[in-house]
Amino acid sequence: MYRFGVVSLFPELVTPVVEFGVVGRAAERGLIALEQSSPREFATDRHRTVDDRPYGGGPGMVLKYEPLRDAVRALRQRLPQGCREFVLTAQGRPFDQALARELAAAPGLLLVCGRYEGIDERFTEAEVPRELSLGGY
Repeated sequence: MYRFGVVSLFPELVTPVVEFGVVGRAAERGLIALEQSSPREFATDRHRTVDDRPYGGGPGMVLKYEPLRDAVRALRQRLPQGCREFVLTAQGRPFDQALARELAAAPGLLLVCGRYEGIDERFTEAEVPRELSLGGY
């Protein structure tokens, strides 16, 4: 079974992916499974704040390091060892057939979805340094 893990602020938008079509049939047959985690589950304040100004300054807001780190670490515990991990970004490695083959050989895949102006750079340096782009959109 191939295991997917997705860290997202909106896990309810990811769930339908494994409920319909070819992917839904694969899930029904036990060929794939989806695990999810939201940084909001790991926010420590009463408003479950997950965004902050960029560390070191700059415009906009980024996902905070601590809740994102904790969400990824919790999800790692539910996925098999050796899963490939990527942060989804516009500047990441483009997804292509060669990468698809590489990922298919792994026991699973963990994807971290960004939001706002991006993700605190400390997170990508310390936790998930590989970036993936789904194309030039």
